[in-house]
Amino acid sequence: MKLKAFASSFNNKMIFLKKSFDTEPFRLLDIGAGNHSATKIKNVFPRCEYSGVDMEKDYNNSEEDFSLMKSFYELDLTQLEFSSIPENYFDGIWMVHVIEHLWNGDEVIKALLPKLKKGGYLYIEYPGVKSKSLPSMKGSLNFHDDPTHVRLYSVKELASLFDSQNCKVLKMGTRRNPWYMMAMPFRFISSSLKGEELNGNIFWDILGFAEYLWVKKK
Repeated sequence: MKLKAFASSFNNKMIFLKKSFDTEPFRLLDIGAGNHSATKIKNVFPRCEYSGVDMEKDYNNSEEDFSLMKSFYELDLTQLEFSSIPENYFDGIWMVHVIEHLWNGDEVIKALLPKLKKGGYLYIEYPGVKSKSLPSMKGSLNFHDDPTHVRLYSVKELASLFDSQNCKVLKMGTRRNPWYMMAMPFRFISSSLKGEELNGNIFWDILGFAEYLWVKKK
């Protein structure tokens, strides 16, 4: 495995893909497909058929990223118009730090679930309730640090939603990634030595910034 792929494999997005599919081939619908997500996921899971959804096509994506995608859907999620996405097709739907940007994220989830096969998995991660009480920092440590955050969701609220939609919550709670927690002192020292302003995401796991749910469709 390439060094970058090895490093990427420790983030929660990849950890729960591994838990869901291991080395088996799978079809993934990635909601929020910017920041070279297709390349990062395909590097770790070469047997993944990757399709992405985002509001803007060119949000930190290259031609190489698009060449690795089965499909790309340029959509405003809040419009709830998903007819271009095939139904009962995907083995996994991943929504990582997307829902907090949507005023109707609960309705978006309901509208996307028909795209997921029976027995398929969904992983969602977002700034949790605790993020409102954390200090403000560059790169978001407090929910309001990002002006595009429009709604706060909770594990309890989303667990109830999934239960009503014939889905089983397999795991949920506050994100506490042990790899990121162990790396925190080294990231802190590296930023200090470079004279860079500390980024809030260095402290996400130790302070409990994010919440997540890992769900299986019945």
